[in-house]
Amino acid sequence: MTFEKATFGAGCFWCVEAVFQRLKGVDKVVSGYMGGHTENPDYRSICSGTTGHAEVAQITFDPSVISYDTLLEVLWTTHDPTTLNRQGHDRGTQYRSAIFYHSEDQAEKARRSKEKIAPKYWDDPIVTEITEVSQFYPAEAYHQDYYNNNPRQGYCRAVINPKLSKLRQKHLSLLKPEA
Repeated sequence: MTFEKATFGAGCFWCVEAVFQRLKGVDKVVSGYMGGHTENPDYRSICSGTTGHAEVAQITFDPSVISYDTLLEVLWTTHDPTTLNRQGHDRGTQYRSAIFYHSEDQAEKARRSKEKIAPKYWDDPIVTEITEVSQFYPAEAYHQDYYNNNPRQGYCRAVINPKLSKLRQKHLSLLKPEA
């Protein structure tokens, strides 16, 4: 089995992680930081808005089970790619919508998807950046598997649960049995 990686920024990484963990063919999702200019950033520093990093989820997936194109479609339907540097009440460059591609094939698929698939779901212009992958810094341990460990926490109930409901409505056939 050959795994590939996809790295997406779509607001708070807790949300992105919770969504993609539930998909068949996804082996692992790690919350972290990418796209900035500071070495070894941490949550506090990226929240200052001065490091240039986005909160991202790095997804390890089996392309024989779920395609990169399908991951992109899930991305477009589970966050708002039309709002610059924010998702809901989360504001700042660290919450930007971003696709960090790991190969030229992913870059082309991301560009095509942004042009042809995203507009099927959104009327406003898509502001998602498409950038070559850079150094990935895993987030602190308490950020990993956050929703699964804290499902009753207020943010999880108010923000992540609706995203998971939308995921079930739009992509039920893609979900792992326990999801």
